[in-house]
Amino acid sequence: MTRTEQIEIEGVPLLATLVPGDGIGLLALHGSNEGGTAELAGIVARRCGATSLVFTQPGALQPVHIPSPRMAADHCALLQEFLQRVSLTVSLHGHMRPEAPHTIYLGGANRPAARVLAEAFAAGAPQFPAVTDLAVIPPALRGVHPQNPVNLTRLAGVQVELPLLARKSGGADIPPDAVADALTAGVEELSRSTS
Repeated sequence: MTRTEQIEIEGVPLLATLVPGDGIGLLALHGSNEGGTAELAGIVARRCGATSLVFTQPGALQPVHIPSPRMAADHCALLQEFLQRVSLTVSLHGHMRPEAPHTIYLGGANRPAARVLAEAFAAGAPQFPAVTDLAVIPPALRGVHPQNPVNLTRLAGVQVELPLLARKSGGADIPPDAVADALTAGVEELSRSTS
């Protein structure tokens, strides 16, 4: 059953929406800032029966980007439930790197899981090459801070940094089918390997 919680972090009002499911968690910390990430989290979680948690800033004309490590607020009950419910997190983000308009960066502390997702993207969405080498991923996109929510579950997780073309179609916040299909396949493989 979908539940919501209104919270405030650093003076910014946020709406957290949790849809409980199984042991893999889809997380979109910046659903209002990084178009398509909230939608992709919902699509993949529904297809896989996974848990999803999405943060948005309803009504904000200019959403504020709160760094991921500061999103790990103790006073967000739904985030705490998410972290206890899931074993591994796939955290969806967006990047706008002009030098990498098609590149998906796969950071986070769970490096084997990052490689599983890279294989899924290579098979299902090869037009978006996935990079897993942390030395090549721009430092701001690595998602390895110990307080980043992607790393707070039992098996930590993968920070998926998607370029605009991999998260929006025709100007709408609807991810391309190939990306949704590839990520679904990767999450299903992670679910099999962690159960």
